[in-house]
Amino acid sequence: MYHVKERTVSMTLSLLLTGSVILLSLLISKALRHTPLPSLLLFIALGMLFGENGLFHIPFDDYQAVDIICSSALVIIMFYGGFGTSLKAARPVLRASVLLSTVGVVLSALGLAALAHFILDLGVAESFLIGAVISSTDAASVFSILRGSRLSLKYHTDSLLEIESGSNDPMAFMLTAAAIALMTGSDLSLPLLMGKQMIIGAAAGLCFGFGVARLLSRNALDGSEARTLFLLSVMLLSYAVPTILGGNGYLGTYLCGIHLGNAPMPQKRNLVHFFDVLTQVAQVMIFFLLGLVVTPVTLPSVFVPALVLTVCLTFIVRPAVVTLLLRPFGAPLSQILLTSWAGLRGAASIVFAISAILAGAETTLNLFNLIFCMVLLSITFQGTLLPWAAKKFAMIDPAAVVEKTFTDYEEDTDITFGHVHVDERSGWNGRTLAELNVPGDLIVAMIVRDGKGIIPTGAVRLAAGDTLILGTHGFTSREWALEEERVPAGSRLIGIPLESLPLSSRQRILLIRRGLKTLIPTGSSVIKEGDHLVHLKDAEHFKKG
Repeated sequence: MYHVKERTVSMTLSLLLTGSVILLSLLISKALRHTPLPSLLLFIALGMLFGENGLFHIPFDDYQAVDIICSSALVIIMFYGGFGTSLKAARPVLRASVLLSTVGVVLSALGLAALAHFILDLGVAESFLIGAVISSTDAASVFSILRGSRLSLKYHTDSLLEIESGSNDPMAFMLTAAAIALMTGSDLSLPLLMGKQMIIGAAAGLCFGFGVARLLSRNALDGSEARTLFLLSVMLLSYAVPTILGGNGYLGTYLCGIHLGNAPMPQKRNLVHFFDVLTQVAQVMIFFLLGLVVTPVTLPSVFVPALVLTVCLTFIVRPAVVTLLLRPFGAPLSQILLTSWAGLRGAASIVFAISAILAGAETTLNLFNLIFCMVLLSITFQGTLLPWAAKKFAMIDPAAVVEKTFTDYEEDTDITFGHVHVDERSGWNGRTLAELNVPGDLIVAMIVRDGKGIIPTGAVRLAAGDTLILGTHGFTSREWALEEERVPAGSRLIGIPLESLPLSSRQRILLIRRGLKTLIPTGSSVIKEGDHLVHLKDAEHFKKG
């Protein structure tokens, strides 16, 4: 009876700690939302506050538990990194970003390894391990700063950084595995090991992504809840299956996520919201646990080597690699400079360091403390100055900043913003806003003409080429839902214009998804094979039908 009571008290204290950490994390995120200070840095500080050298003196040094929890959280972050990436938006910089996330990671690891070997007089294998572990950049750190500061970047640099930082962890993981094999004296062939990891991981991820996308496009699952749980299980399997087979699980789950994220599927917005929240929780969990497990009093012993390596990585290795890989694409100097500066290091590097320690890699320097210090220096120094660097290098896109501001406002209210383009045939062309007689619950927030914003008044006369930013109350109702229907080969709908279809008042085609494009239909729109027709129907009709 005593032991049962003791376990109950222990569980209650654990729940109290968990709830307190989540609550404090939310408050910190809200308070620091629009400051240049990275909120993820505060989560590490929060973990250190609860740790054995902090105010609460909680002893925690279970590297095995931290490795399991943080590696699992990385799976979530990796999957959503792919799921939330728009290939359409990233197409202009896709080749460059893939080069940075593969060849760039290898060159960064080798470059830093060489400097660590010659400057710090470390062994070749240990130097390569340090370079491999710290070779990937951190998406969470970069985008928490850009979004918090409401910054959008020129030349599609946002997309470039998004794909690079979201997809370079698998390569860093493979390099770390190779370095561990060198350190532990494994007789495995390194080219064979890396080739096996890449082939199995990529094949499994693409198979999962393609198969699940086909299944969901046919509405095989009813209800958004079932689809959400199904995708959650697919995310876990896309990591576990290739890992069991000897492949790279992180690569598998990322490729699965990127395929599903760019495939048409019903009610995707609900899925995005779910995985967005889940990813935020995973990020908080990782940074808090890493702060909790570190012993701050032991960090000064590795601070100088960490500072030397961070300076080498930030001012020598990263700029050299970015210049080498982006110059052939004609990237301007300002983009190269900012991309170099935005190479923040993050939680994945610390997790890989823990994995190396648990695998038996023995190093002269304390690997965990060294990488932890390098990540702290990177987030603090580079992260805090990233908004300043974006302005200094003239990389801020003013037009995109306006759009970001509207988006941020949408998140805090029930107002939804959209845009309408006025062409020469439009009934609005040549008319003033007063003549349009716009309903009271629809506001013209701004008029964009020749790239410049115009304050809308009743006397403003619209012209061809204008873009109107419109705001209205968002529509949410459980009585009505959107559903997608794929047009298969041989369908009687193929080649028929919409105006010829007998549609009832309870079923109307709102959108047509064609490949990566979403089309707003008109009466003359012709349906093609493979189109996804988005219908508006009532929920009861779906349940009965």
